[in-house]
Amino acid sequence: MPTATYKMNFKKGKLSKTTLLNLYKRLLRPRMIEDKMLILLRQGKISKWFSGIGQEAIAVGATSALLEDEVVFPMHRNLGVFTTRDVPLERLFCQWQGKSLGFTKGRDRSFHFGTMDYNIVGMISHLGAQLSLAGGVGLAHKLSSEGRISLAFSGEGGTSEGEFHEALNVASVWNLPVIFLVENNGYGLSTPTSEQYACEKIADRGLGYGMKSLTIDGNNILEVYNTVSKLAAEIRDNPHPVLLECMTFRRRGHEEASGTKYVPKELMEMWEAKDPIEHYEQFLVKEGILDVAKIEVLRKEYKAEIEAGLKVAFDESPMESTVENELNDLYAPDSKEVILPSGNKTEKRFIDAISDALRQSMQKHDNLVLMGQDIADYGGVFKITDGFMEAFGRGRVRNTPICESAIVGIGLGLSLKGYKAMVEMQFSDFVTCGFNQIVNNLAKLHYRWGQNADVVIRMPAGGSVGAGPFHSQTNEAWFTHTPGLKVVYPSSPQDAKGLLLASLEDPNPVLFFEHKALYRSLTEEISDEYFTIEIGKAKVVQEGSECSIITYGLGVHWAKEVVEELGVDAEILDLRSLQPIDYEAINQTVQKTNRVIILHEDTLFGGIGGEISAYISEHLFEYLDAPVLRSGSLDTPVPFAKSLEKDYLPVGRFKAALERLIEY
Repeated sequence: MPTATYKMNFKKGKLSKTTLLNLYKRLLRPRMIEDKMLILLRQGKISKWFSGIGQEAIAVGATSALLEDEVVFPMHRNLGVFTTRDVPLERLFCQWQGKSLGFTKGRDRSFHFGTMDYNIVGMISHLGAQLSLAGGVGLAHKLSSEGRISLAFSGEGGTSEGEFHEALNVASVWNLPVIFLVENNGYGLSTPTSEQYACEKIADRGLGYGMKSLTIDGNNILEVYNTVSKLAAEIRDNPHPVLLECMTFRRRGHEEASGTKYVPKELMEMWEAKDPIEHYEQFLVKEGILDVAKIEVLRKEYKAEIEAGLKVAFDESPMESTVENELNDLYAPDSKEVILPSGNKTEKRFIDAISDALRQSMQKHDNLVLMGQDIADYGGVFKITDGFMEAFGRGRVRNTPICESAIVGIGLGLSLKGYKAMVEMQFSDFVTCGFNQIVNNLAKLHYRWGQNADVVIRMPAGGSVGAGPFHSQTNEAWFTHTPGLKVVYPSSPQDAKGLLLASLEDPNPVLFFEHKALYRSLTEEISDEYFTIEIGKAKVVQEGSECSIITYGLGVHWAKEVVEELGVDAEILDLRSLQPIDYEAINQTVQKTNRVIILHEDTLFGGIGGEISAYISEHLFEYLDAPVLRSGSLDTPVPFAKSLEKDYLPVGRFKAALERLIEY
C-alpha cells in the first residue's frame, strides 16, 4: 500500500460509480498482464518486454476518455490502450510470440503494429514518427467535418526528435484536432530529463507553437481521464491541437535487460509510493465502490482470462510462410484496370502533362489532397498547380511549412482514414528531410500489418540545368533499394500523364520522379482524356538489332541523340518503372540484340545499372556477345558550373562506351 507521506487527490466530480469502477478495472487488467509477462520473460517464453508498470493511468485514462472511433497512436509502454479498446488477449499474446494469430504475421514485435479495427496505430522504433500520422488523421477529420480527434503518445525522449517539432508546428498552423500526449517518465533508457531538455516543463514548448498546453499528474487516473475528456470535447467542437504533459516515472528498465541501477534509490521509492493502482484502489474502497471481496473476484476473473489467452497462444504453431506469401504482402493489391488513351490529342509539354494528370485526378478522386511548399496560391515553383486552389479549394490544395517529414507523415495519416495524398518535394534533393517517414513508415506498413499507404511523392529531379549539388540530384536508387515502395521515372509527356494517373490510382506508396530538364523542353501530342499506364511495364521506344540500351528519364533522349549521331542500329528500352522493374522486357531485348549497355544519370556506383547488369550476367549470360557495360554520372556531388556539370553527366562517356560495345 502507498506510504502515508503521499496522498493522491482524486476529484470524482459528476462521474458515476460505474465509470469510476470501470476505470479501476481497466487499470488492473494491464497490470496483471504485465506481471504475467515478466514471469514468462524470465522463463524464456517471450523475447522482450517494455514495462509500463506505474504508468497505466495515462494509457487507460486517455483512451477511456476518447470515442471508440477516434484513433490512438500508442508507444511501447501503453498496453492499457490495447486492453481498454478490448483487443483480444489471445491475439496480443500471439503478437508478442510471433504467431499467426497476432497482427503482423510474425514480421514485427511487441506494439509495433496497428489495427484499424480497433482504431489503434502502433509505433515504429524511430521515436516521434507517429506524431505527424496523428496530424494526418486529424486533417482527415477536419476535412470531413467529423467532429473527431486523434491522440498520439510520445515519451519525453521523443520530444528531442525533429519530428516532434515538425508535427506540432504543422498541427498548430493548420489547427488540427490532435492531442499530443507526452509521458514524461524521467528517463530515456538511462538518460535523465536533465540531459534531454533545458526548459522547466515540456509543456512550456506549447507557447512557441501557439497551442494550448498543460502539465498534469500522470499517475492520477481521474485527473488524466477528466483532463482528456474536457480537451477532447473542446477540440471536437473547435479543432485545434493541444500539448499535454503527463508526469510519471518508469519504474522498470527501458526494457527488462537494461535494469534500473542508474536510478537513485530515493527516487525509485518516491515513485513507488505514487503507484496509480494502489492509490486509486484505496480511494474506491473509501468511497464504498470497492472492497476486498470485489477486488479478489476481479483478480480471479482476469487471471483466468489471461491464462485462457495464453493457452491459445502457446497451442498455436510457430509462424510459417513461403517466399511467395512474403513477396505478395509487400504491396496492397491494385485491382484497377488500365484505361487506354482515347479522344482528342493536344500538343503538350512534359510539365503540362503532369498538371493535366493532377487536375484530372483531383476531379476523379474527391478524397485526394495535394500538399507541398508554395503549391497553393503561388502554384508551385514550377507552376504545375497554378489555379488548383481556386478550382479545388484551400482544404485540398495545401501550402505546407518547410517540414518534409511531417508532411509525408500527414499524408500517411490521411491514408489511414481513406484519403489519397500527393506530396510534392519542391526538389527531389529535399526528400532527405523526409527519409525516415518514407523508408520506415510508408514502405513497410503493408508488409508489417496489412495497412496500405496511399501516398504519391512527386520528385522534380535531375541535372543539366546548372543548379548545383542541392537542386540537381537524381536519387532514385535510394528508394529502389527499399522494399515496399514503387518508383516511377517517365521520359515523355504521354508517359508522365498516364503513369502519374496510375500512381494516384495505386493504393501503395509511389515515388514519382520528374526530370526538370524535360519540363519545358519536350512536347508531344497526348490524349486530353483520363488514361493510365501500367506501373512496372517498360517500353521499347526505338527498335534495333545491333545492341540494347536500357535507360530511363533523360537518359532516353541522350540515347536517341548518340545513336543518331553514331548511326548505330540500337534498341532503346525505356524502363519507366524502376520498382517494380520489368525483367521480362529486359529478357526480350537482351535475347534479341545480345549486346547491352545500361545508361542512367545517377552516379555510377550503387546506381540501378549495377543491379540490372548483375541480373543480366546471372540470368542471360548465354545470350551475350559482349560484356554488359554501364554508363552513369561521376561518383561526386553534382557541380554548379556548366562546364563541370557537363563532365559530371555521362553523355560523353556513354558515347565512347557505346562505340566500344559495338566494336567488341
